[in-house]
Amino acid sequence: HVQLVESGGGSVQAGGSHSVSCLRSRNSYRTYCMGWFRLVPGKEREGVALINGDGTTSYTDSVKGRFTISKDNANSTVYLQMNTLRPEDTAMYYCASRGGGVNCNFGARWPYWGQGTQVTVS
Repeated sequence: HVQLVESGGGSVQAGGSHSVSCLRSRNSYRTYCMGWFRLVPGKEREGVALINGDGTTSYTDSVKGRFTISKDNANSTVYLQMNTLRPEDTAMYYCASRGGGVNCNFGARWPYWGQGTQVTVS
């Protein structure tokens, strides 16, 4: 069983930068994907960024050029660096993980989720 723990949520002014991180417990998967999703009350959950086992990344259009996902395999941690933040980026951000590690996409089944961390942009 994989456990994910997000941290780093907070409040930031529009135009500013912020980062969140997710610590992943180790398990037997040789490769896995990590993703960041966000949820706003009244809206559907949105995939924001993901990183495959080989390090390739994918982003939703609204954050391309502003957000960067990265991972530190040695410390089992994935990061989401958010720049030029907008009020519409305000959401609960969730970290997710799935095995396989290749060709992951936002619409796939992500069996493991963190508890979420709130990011508020004003």
